[in-house]
Amino acid sequence: MKAKKPKVIFRDLNGILLLNKPLGLSSNAALQRARFIFRARKAGHTGSLDPQATGVLPLCFGEATKVSGYLLDSDKRYTTTVQLGQTSTTGDTEGEILNSTPVTEFSDETLQTVLDQFTGSIVQIPPMFSALKHNGTPLYKLARKGIEVERKQRKVTIYELNLLSRTTDTLQLDVRCSKGTYIRTLAQDIGDTLGFGAYITSLERTEVSPFDCSKIYTLEELEAMLEQQPDESLLDSALLPLDTALSHHPQIILDSAEASRIRNGLKVARHDIPNAPLIRVYDESGEFIGIGRFSSDGLLAPKRMMRTN
Repeated sequence: MKAKKPKVIFRDLNGILLLNKPLGLSSNAALQRARFIFRARKAGHTGSLDPQATGVLPLCFGEATKVSGYLLDSDKRYTTTVQLGQTSTTGDTEGEILNSTPVTEFSDETLQTVLDQFTGSIVQIPPMFSALKHNGTPLYKLARKGIEVERKQRKVTIYELNLLSRTTDTLQLDVRCSKGTYIRTLAQDIGDTLGFGAYITSLERTEVSPFDCSKIYTLEELEAMLEQQPDESLLDSALLPLDTALSHHPQIILDSAEASRIRNGLKVARHDIPNAPLIRVYDESGEFIGIGRFSSDGLLAPKRMMRTN
């Protein structure tokens, strides 16, 4: 008779982890593995990466899930490798090759002119192989059945589009962009403008605003940290505070009476309330207690409060 595996006891844990998502793993699968390592009772991710993409995937544990929605609007940065001369059904290496066009020589000046066309505010048509929904059905499910539907154009912003390197038929690009930007579509459009077609062969997310992404953790690193210190103290040191996700918003510090009021869902009168739709709220000890907003009556109103005690 096989011995039963010990039951995992999950714990209440609050914080944000910058995970380095590996190649070939879905964002949800990566989330579940990290959640199991930390034994976090509650977890969520903030904007998925395709299985064939790697890089920064912010994970929110516990009360941090309350701020995850605000991260969906964050600017992102990617490094991608673009294969010229072919197009793919999915815009990446997962799809079937549709067309092949010989890549003729073109100058750096020609390339820069094309890249400049896709810098700033641009319009994209989302790809069929995406998680966007049509009448409740994800587009990629329709695409797998050979069904194509009309998609609405959307405006996105490419803040930076830098050439890192190139060969005769490949480009390595650095892209800083707004939410909702499809790098696969950007690569295809660049390839089409050059006259050769294109698809991406690699995609790495290198930054998610407003985080400092200079240190992100692989699943293997997290497992090693737990093995080194089984009491989880070293592992938990990888977590960022909840308010890190909102560091670009104004803040206000309340005294004990004011903090008690807003924690109980009541508005607070102050002369120095930032006129902003989102305000980080702290108590006098410096603890982040939640998110407030400047209300129409000039008071500080609770928007989303944290329960960390």
